[in-house]
Amino acid sequence: MTAPETPAAAPDVDALSTARVGELARAVLDEVATAVVGLEEPLALALAAILAGGHVLFEDVPGLGKTLAARSIAQACGLDFRRLQCTPDLLPADITGSYVYAPAAGTFEFRPGPVFTGLLLADELNRTAPKTQSALLEAMAEGQVTVEGTSFPLPQPFHMIATANPIEYEGTYALPEAQLDRFLVRLSVGYPDRDAEERILTGRIARRTETIRVRRVIDGTQLRAMQAGVESVHVDRDILRYCVDLAAATRSDPSVEVGASPRGSQALMLVGRARAVIDGRDYVTPDDVKRVAVPVLAHRLSLTPGAWAAGTDPVRVVQAVVEAVPGPPSVPRSAARA
Repeated sequence: MTAPETPAAAPDVDALSTARVGELARAVLDEVATAVVGLEEPLALALAAILAGGHVLFEDVPGLGKTLAARSIAQACGLDFRRLQCTPDLLPADITGSYVYAPAAGTFEFRPGPVFTGLLLADELNRTAPKTQSALLEAMAEGQVTVEGTSFPLPQPFHMIATANPIEYEGTYALPEAQLDRFLVRLSVGYPDRDAEERILTGRIARRTETIRVRRVIDGTQLRAMQAGVESVHVDRDILRYCVDLAAATRSDPSVEVGASPRGSQALMLVGRARAVIDGRDYVTPDDVKRVAVPVLAHRLSLTPGAWAAGTDPVRVVQAVVEAVPGPPSVPRSAARA
């Protein structure tokens, strides 16, 4: 077998200032909003997760614009985009790629799969079998895939946005906890209000076509520089303790069998500071953590059998934890940066 050509290691980039990161992030959201109507907060959280270097799971009923949101984010961020429609007969090699015999050379050559891209949309991820779902775990966690004992690095940046259909159970496979935990946030889109839905119809009439394209605002190199800029956001020690206290409180809740791990408390910090940058601040406040607590923590909880049978919602568990755990006082910027 011949060794495949693997992507070169992404060169180091200079971090942008937090002010510039916030400016570009808001420009990306404004551009995406020209195509995706009524999803301001989910889109802001999705972009925050990407700025924090993570992956996004959209879980909601079909037809709410999840696929359009993923494609629009990719276009506005200048990322190569591939859409993978997950079905029960999808194989791991259909995602990662495989070795194919090349008669002319008399050797086997590696043909990369759709995971070798900037932003991968795994549509209806819960419709494919667990073995195929697990093929994405290494890509999500390590930024590489391994085929027949050889590891191939993915292009950088690499992010995945997956969708899941929560209303159908026949022919679907629940995502394992290990894979759910790899998603930095899980978002619910929800139905648009009357005005937003009317704007969707009006926009379709004005376009005269189903195709929607948004303008590229940044490119992959700028996105990496923005991600590096987020790393300089100040996080006060009290905020760190607040993140730890929230995660710890989920572990002691009587309706929770397995609570959020330290990966959950770290995710609170990472998404919280990215959300702060989008709002134009270079420091994290308790409100930033509270705003992201549900999408960051709810999918990381495993309920007890009794709580599950009683219809307990992990979202409400996290909301109750946020209300019960006292947070540090909000402080002005000068004090936060002291």
